[in-house]
Amino acid sequence: MNVFSVPTELDHQAVDQVLDTVGQVGIERMLFDARHVRWIDPNGMVALLAAGAVVKKQGGSPRLQLPDNSDVLGYLSRMGFFHEATGIFELLGRVPKRVSRLSDVLLEITSITANADVHTVIDEVQKRAGNVLASRLGYPATSVVQFSVILSEVCQNIVEHAEGPGWVAVQAYNWTKRLGRYVVVITVMDIGRGFRHSLSDEHAARYGDRWGDSTALEAAFLHGFTRFPDSGRGQGIQQIRRQVQRWDGSITIRSGTARIAQVPEWDIADPVVDGLKSFPGAQISIILPAVK
Repeated sequence: MNVFSVPTELDHQAVDQVLDTVGQVGIERMLFDARHVRWIDPNGMVALLAAGAVVKKQGGSPRLQLPDNSDVLGYLSRMGFFHEATGIFELLGRVPKRVSRLSDVLLEITSITANADVHTVIDEVQKRAGNVLASRLGYPATSVVQFSVILSEVCQNIVEHAEGPGWVAVQAYNWTKRLGRYVVVITVMDIGRGFRHSLSDEHAARYGDRWGDSTALEAAFLHGFTRFPDSGRGQGIQQIRRQVQRWDGSITIRSGTARIAQVPEWDIADPVVDGLKSFPGAQISIILPAVK
């Protein structure tokens, strides 16, 4: 059995370790040892679900050793992690009872498989987003609509672009040590086709031998290419990137063996990374900071 020691701090900066591990082990029994996890954010939780789902989809038997930290266990429970995990993992350890949501949670972990799921997500977030965006981030009231459009588009990506199962979660955090202000973290991940396969029919020919995961991400992220032949359909990842940039936020997309990012001054991520272990689908992280 392969044993993967989950990082003690599993956030957007550490999820590649989880996804890369699954990308290289193949079909077999795998234990995700999360006993020593002391901090996890929506990116980390959803990455674990995606990694376990890939192992299971390939015929393997994923197992998850639960954290021994009671605060982490309670947080996982409040975010609805175990509701999704029970259909993927054999869980080793005591699963706590689910209690009421956290005050700054805009959306607990929610599975996306159909258009109806996207509509449910947007309806739920709109009920909570106004207060959080205004009081925590200092955004104007009109930002709720723009925020909802971003969330709708990245969720719709799972249904139309990815054609595979996926999950979304959204929460506000006080990044006192890291940034000195509040942020909203959005994570959307799927294990479907990925950008390269989705865009190939319309755009691969113009790139020739250069077509791959990295060039597909650049085509969508920088040039606004979509899977549709006409440019007027869909908001597109490029437009989402521009709105995130207006809010001084970051957006990172991993697909296949590559990752691309819109990097603000407060972040230290690399704009483009290639040569990662192959992982199916697309994994999107958006971080929106409070107004200075």
